Amino acid sequence: MDGAAIVERLMGKEGTADPYPLYARARALGPVAPAGEGMFLVSGYAAVNKVLRTPAFGVETADLMSGLDPRFLGHSSLTLLGRSILQRNAPDQPRVRSLIASVFTARRVAALRPAVEAAVGRLLDGMAEQGADGSAVDFMDALAFRLPVGVICELLGVPDEDRYRFRGLASDLTVALEFIQDPDELTAADKAADELSRYFTELAAERLARPQDDLVSDLARIAADAGDERISAEELLANLVLLLVAGFETTTNLLGNGLALLFRHPEAAAGLRSGAVTPAGFTDEVLRFDSPVQLTGRVALEEGLAVEDLPVPLGRGLILLIGAANHDPARYERPEVFDPTRTDSQPLSFGGGTHFCLGSQLARLEAEVAMPALLDRFPRLAPGGVPTRRDRLVLRGFDTLPVTVR
Repeated sequence: MDGAAIVERLMGKEGTADPYPLYARARALGPVAPAGEGMFLVSGYAAVNKVLRTPAFGVETADLMSGLDPRFLGHSSLTLLGRSILQRNAPDQPRVRSLIASVFTARRVAALRPAVEAAVGRLLDGMAEQGADGSAVDFMDALAFRLPVGVICELLGVPDEDRYRFRGLASDLTVALEFIQDPDELTAADKAADELSRYFTELAAERLARPQDDLVSDLARIAADAGDERISAEELLANLVLLLVAGFETTTNLLGNGLALLFRHPEAAAGLRSGAVTPAGFTDEVLRFDSPVQLTGRVALEEGLAVEDLPVPLGRGLILLIGAANHDPARYERPEVFDPTRTDSQPLSFGGGTHFCLGSQLARLEAEVAMPALLDRFPRLAPGGVPTRRDRLVLRGFDTLPVTVR
């Protein structure tokens, strides 16, 4: 099977259900291999890591996508995400990223630990009440979604009453991050982009008039400063939406994937309960073994680039298989074994270089607080039915994950 065939199968039901056998086939072609139509498939850990950290390999912007296929012109989901730091290259990406990082600080995130612990306690109380009669509780709705959306909304300054409307909107919008063959697939994503744009336009205006101690107030003030050209109104809006969606979408998947692995590996659950497995070690291994983000893309922005001695001409695209790199036997001993006691794990799940995930520390904090607390609260936690996975490749996670807590 060549690289093009692997990509085709990854995009089908086989890939979204379980991409890992196809990743093994990709690695068998070498750390980087041609994948048809001027594309390259990058599956080796060292190769993916290098590309992520090389600024000359940029992200595929909305302009580039529309230039390759004019049918994508005018889609509000692509336009919105294309103005965010997720899909911008230098000089715009580092300019806006540094501004967001100046208010979304490590100190601000660390200070959230008591609030995260309190939120986890309340959500576990809700799970206990919901499952008190032995009925199944959907972990994805009861905790995996509600915890990260509540935390990121607290940071942003989104009112309590608005927080739980975002799961469906985020799910629809993130279709724009998948491999899209037909622009008609963006209909729901465009509607979600329009609704989220209206919401944050109004919230930013309100916070500008009546500032509070939150990220929306801080960023809206900077954008409104006539003497500060670091971020435009359009960039502000796009990145507020990105902070919301990225702030819970991937963490929701991290929590769900983590619990599914605990059910498959009861020894890991016992280790977390006893302290033999650290919360940080468990979180790292979930990120490595079943990453919430499975792949990303890059484009050669300069002449003369190469990956593992394979020339990559200007304008050619690379598909970076993060999930495959995290299972590379050249980097990890027994990569197909789930081992949360690993001491050398550096998963690529949060990316690297200038596009390294701003919210990585927050995601880790939430997982490291929530998973041990879940196991402590429910010693008899068990599967409560058949889980359903999302039909996605890039963002891998569950739609539902029923459990019993009695």
